[in-house]
Amino acid sequence: MGITIDNQIEKDNVAEITVTTMNEDEAYKLCVKADALRLANMFQESIPKYLRSIFNKRDNADAYYGLALSYKALKNYDKAIETLEKALSCVQDDFSIYYELGICHLLNGTPCPAIKCLIKSIQLNPENLNAQVQLALAHELVGEQEMALMIYQRIIEVAPDFLKAYKHKAALLMSLDQYKDASTVFNNILKVKPTYAKALLGIGICFDKLKRSVDAMRYYKKFIEQKPESSHAPFVENRLFKLKNSRPKERRFSLVTNPMNA
Repeated sequence: MGITIDNQIEKDNVAEITVTTMNEDEAYKLCVKADALRLANMFQESIPKYLRSIFNKRDNADAYYGLALSYKALKNYDKAIETLEKALSCVQDDFSIYYELGICHLLNGTPCPAIKCLIKSIQLNPENLNAQVQLALAHELVGEQEMALMIYQRIIEVAPDFLKAYKHKAALLMSLDQYKDASTVFNNILKVKPTYAKALLGIGICFDKLKRSVDAMRYYKKFIEQKPESSHAPFVENRLFKLKNSRPKERRFSLVTNPMNA
């Protein structure tokens, strides 16, 4: 019995499916190995495995994503951006890809495209507070401080325990010389986390800038009591010394005999 054309087509289809399955299986295994290397901070070693995984499966979004993270860790941001864009050509609705693309643009000094990517990431996952903080930072970099402050405040209202928003808002206010408002934000941090010593340091610096030396010294001392081994301790001790010596000294009065009674 001869082999018919239909039988040959069926065999060819089976062969093609088998090869594809083997390639996809190999691609998955290589991607898993590459991920393990990357998570072990072996970024350079992970790259060849990611590339081989992509060779076996050209639409392997996970491999593109992992490869981009390795490039990012190696500070090759151009390559990371290029690779993440390839990942988006495979998967268009993954918020984490847009998030990492936004971060890489920020690290690469291109905040405008970062804003677009981070907005898309937030649209896909509104609960990602880190993406919202990074979006605010991107607005800071393009000189839109009011927009950044609005975003930080909105995060604080939605997630009052999310300290990162408080810290960035306070830092931005200080950079704008709005020390009174910044001190209020630092005080709010202490309400959320009373043991956060850097908030004490922040309040001390704000009062120092506002020429309220007595209050500044009080908070500097509190910071030193909590963090005597901090890298900021030399600065704080130096400021305490200068503020103490700059205060007007008390006048001493001596008793003098009244000459009329002498």
